[in-house]
Amino acid sequence: MTAQIHREITPLNNNDCFLVFDRQRIGFNFPIHFHPEFEINFIQNAAGAKRVVGDHISKIGDRELVLVGPNLYHGWENSQNSMSETMHEITIQFPPDLFSESYLNKNILKPVQELLKHAYRGVSFSEDTIKVVESKLLSLSSKRGFDSFLEFQSILYDLAVSRGQKTLTNISFSTKDSFANSEKIKKVYNYIQANYSKKIKVEEVAELVDLSVVSFSRLIKQRTGKTFVDFVNELRLGYATRLLIESNKTVTEICYECGFNNISNFNRIFKKSQGRTPSEFRESYSGTKKVI
Repeated sequence: MTAQIHREITPLNNNDCFLVFDRQRIGFNFPIHFHPEFEINFIQNAAGAKRVVGDHISKIGDRELVLVGPNLYHGWENSQNSMSETMHEITIQFPPDLFSESYLNKNILKPVQELLKHAYRGVSFSEDTIKVVESKLLSLSSKRGFDSFLEFQSILYDLAVSRGQKTLTNISFSTKDSFANSEKIKKVYNYIQANYSKKIKVEEVAELVDLSVVSFSRLIKQRTGKTFVDFVNELRLGYATRLLIESNKTVTEICYECGFNNISNFNRIFKKSQGRTPSEFRESYSGTKKVI
């Protein structure tokens, strides 16, 4: 499986702030890949193409706008339509150290800081957001020097404050957690990471953070939008999807290695989350050949 996922060497060097690729093309022609830079990808006229971001797979509409974080697998597979019509693609890549932590900690830039954290799981943007930033994206490659950098920052800020953002991957698929702003949730997250292959009781985790089961369950629901059981299962699914992509282990082996107590339960929970069984997910992912 891993032979199909390529590490892209981008043209960015230490003196670059960001790069813009603005091109017309017919079809996607690059394998699933990852790189240490952030990437914004805007695509027009490729309705029906398949988006792959981490363990997330879905079809896209006529206009697509996605932000992916460093080292997160991503790509787009051709549909019949995208192989026959000219599509427009704008890709922006920028290094993780472009903005310092102290700079992002400024009050006005807190939304950008949060957006970049979420990008480690991949973020897709709504049609309304695309309407707001489309003209800036289309004009970015024609700007030069500091004007282009100002426009880039304006795009990033518009994305950061936009409504309708959707994170794409399961929590544990990401290479970086997003719970730094909650010590209790981060402690719970770290505990589940260390014990996801075992049976985890809500009582023992509540005790870990000095809360009653009722108060703990309320905290989890408030901070994650999920019940404790669903939160644990999402973390386990993240590990399961990674193993389905990166290893040759059987579905049954992955099921028990990720803490699910039986294969039918694993298949049911997986299909509810991903819209396909583990076997179908593996086949769909490995079948993605022409992507960018």
